[in-house]
Formats: sequence, C-alpha cells, structure tokens
Amino acid sequence: MKNTLFNLTGRVAIITGASKGIGASMARGLAEFGARVVLSSRKQEAVDELAATFRADGLEAVGIACHVGDPDQLESLIKQTIDHYGRLDILVNNAATNPVFGPIQDTDSSAFDKIMEVNLKAPFLLSNLAFEHLKASGNGSIIHISSVEGKKPSDGLGLYSVSKAALLSLTQSQAKEWGRAGIRVNAICPGLIKTKFSAALWQNEAILAQVEKHLPSGRMALPDELAGLAVFLASDASSYCTGSIFTADGGHLIAG
Repeated sequence: MKNTLFNLTGRVAIITGASKGIGASMARGLAEFGARVVLSSRKQEAVDELAATFRADGLEAVGIACHVGDPDQLESLIKQTIDHYGRLDILVNNAATNPVFGPIQDTDSSAFDKIMEVNLKAPFLLSNLAFEHLKASGNGSIIHISSVEGKKPSDGLGLYSVSKAALLSLTQSQAKEWGRAGIRVNAICPGLIKTKFSAALWQNEAILAQVEKHLPSGRMALPDELAGLAVFLASDASSYCTGSIFTADGGHLIAG
C-alpha cells in the first residue's frame, strides 16, 4: 500500500498558471509521481518550453495555452486535453491575478472585475467544464490554490483577499455537492512564496524583514515546497479529504 499511495500513473492533470512559480513546481511534482500533465498559461511559447524540459527529464507533459479570463479558451483547454489524452482526473486551479495594491476605496470597478474574473469565476467555470470528465474518472480531484489572504487579509490586498476567501467557499460548496460524483475538492492556502507574482512583497526589504520577523518559520517559502501538498491532494493518499483547506504559510496564521 505504501508503495502506491502517491502513485499517479495513468492519471491526467491540468494545471493553470503553470508556466512558472507555484504552478510549474506543482506540475513537476505531479509528473514525477506519474501523472500526464497539461501545462496551461496564457502564452503557448512559455508552456511549450516548460513541457520540453519535462519531457527531457522523462516526464509526460504537453503545453496548451489558455487565458483563464476567456470562457471560450477555458472550453478549448478541456477539449484539447480530452482530445490529446482521452481523460481528465486532476484539475489544479492555480492561475491568479492581483493588479492593484492599496486601499479598497481607491480600487476601481474594472480592477474588481478583473480580480474576480480570474481568481474566482475562472475556477468556477473550468471546474464545471471538467465535471463530467472528473466524474467519469471515478477518482477526480480538484485543487484550488487560494491564499492565506483569504483567511487573514493584509493591508493593501483587500480585493485579492476577498476573491481568495470566496474561492474557499466555492471549494466547500463543490465538495459538498460533488462528493457523490466521486470528485474531491480541496484548497491550498500558500503564505509568502518567492515567485514573480509576489515580487512586490519580497523585493521590498522592509516588508520582507517584517514578514520574516513575524513568521515562526523565519523565512518565506520556495515554490517547490508546495509540490508535495499538491501530490498528496491529487493522489489516493488523500482519498478521505474533501472540502478541506490546507495551509502552507510558515506559521503566518498562528503568529501574533
């Protein structure tokens, strides 16, 4: 049993926002445990390049470009995945955006719409499109990448925090409704991870020093430190986990 618990051989996974950072690390983790991975991001060149590095290491991967804010491209992503691999077992909704940093009252409605479109509506739509295929799998797993901001908002990240909190609610609603279809739905809430997405935070020495002083771990994380959690939630090792929210934040939520 222990030799197959994390085995993903034969399963197919889509990872959005997979060209770099957390998405790329989670995709590699899934592939290293046997999954055939669909690397998706906005630019075809970027996902093709990453897929080539996976294949050079003996891993199974294909790149399919998709702007998650475009419903037609979401539909195409699912169709191309099924056309290529014939099935879908794992969906990782990782793509996200945060175009603003500052007080909520200074944020205009267009920024609100963009944040909600990418961070909440896209996972909702893509999960719905994937539903029948995940049901047919008999062992479907959806992993939403939320944030500690969805549980404990920080100054300047108001609307981003709202979108990630709503994603946690979506996680539990889907888990409750889709469990009888054999689909598990869980969420990961990363803390500060050293990626391009969070560069505005960790490249600011004052903010970084404050964060590191605040965290029990005393440091930010690297993207690869999220891969194991993704493998766990995609595999039979988490067969009794659904509607759960897993935090990887270096102790941020328990810090004073």
